[in-house]
Amino acid sequence: MRADERFYKVSQDFRDPFSRDRDRVIHSSSFRRLEYKTQVFINHVGDYFRTRLTHSIEVSQVARSLAKHLGLNESLAEVIALSHDLGHTPFGHVGGDELDLLLKADGFQNGFEHNFQSFRTVHQLENRYKEFRGLNLAYGTLEGLIKHSYPYKKSFYTDWHIEAFDLDYHPSLEAVIVDFSDEIAYVSHDIDDGVKYGLINFYDLLDNEIAQIIHQQVTEEGIDIDDKIYRYRFVGKLINFLVFQLLQSSDKAQITEINKSNTRLHATETLPIKYPKNIATELKKLKKILFEKLYRHEAIAKNMFFGKQCVTGLYKALMSDKALLPNDHYIELESKNHHRVVADYIASMTDRHASNLYKELYFG
Repeated sequence: MRADERFYKVSQDFRDPFSRDRDRVIHSSSFRRLEYKTQVFINHVGDYFRTRLTHSIEVSQVARSLAKHLGLNESLAEVIALSHDLGHTPFGHVGGDELDLLLKADGFQNGFEHNFQSFRTVHQLENRYKEFRGLNLAYGTLEGLIKHSYPYKKSFYTDWHIEAFDLDYHPSLEAVIVDFSDEIAYVSHDIDDGVKYGLINFYDLLDNEIAQIIHQQVTEEGIDIDDKIYRYRFVGKLINFLVFQLLQSSDKAQITEINKSNTRLHATETLPIKYPKNIATELKKLKKILFEKLYRHEAIAKNMFFGKQCVTGLYKALMSDKALLPNDHYIELESKNHHRVVADYIASMTDRHASNLYKELYFG
């Protein structure tokens, strides 16, 4: 059975298709491994800090709220949110970037891209059925992963025969919501974790208009910026503020019409879900502050440097000696390119697994 013939395969089940998809994702090995994959802070730094797992749950929570208030399908938004980061390598974005560079340096021009790897994870790499590979997810879920970030047409898609997803059109509005939810979640929780870890402070943020608004809201409750509870109130109010701005500025009439008629917008058309222009501008500035003050901080840079060295070392070792691959990946060499098998194996690793294997191979 071809993959595109089973997108809407129906079985007798009390759940709707997207709730069924959600459950399949939650019970997958890839989802459980997110607990030990870096968001910004490597897991062993402490139990408090976000991982890819907690991030995905937070994105899902925001996406469900947005979907509910915009009259969209909450279950579809939820499953896209829960699965959108399944393709991430260990050590966050730097691990994926390093793997991409290594593959391209070896002439494998498709390289590595974590959003597309999420699609491949649920559609090919998870193995739960006798008749076919993947989790047998609905079309809407898979489309949300394929089109997780704009532009939708990417050079490496050409080898994967994904014409069924029509890259000339925007995805479902639920998928669009997940993109906004992803941004809201990581901005807010990176502030939370960064302050908790002592790498940034709230004074670093107060040149930003959004941070000023949130600061005023918190201090109006009689909470001083140096109080411990300030951090909790700031983060909670920031999430609420950004969600409210989206709900207020989005074109609800157009959203309702699109939802009722089941139409799609061309990729060149403006989406009806958006921030006010001034908020969108200030959010970009806030993210720039985080980039300069937090993501480039020496403590983060040291951890990420180790992550890059780890990914590089594993890649070179696994490319030089196929016998180092576990048996299920070694078998894949019969039908798949060596580079892709190695990339899939590294991408599947948790930070802990990658770190331990790297140390075992190079330091005994």
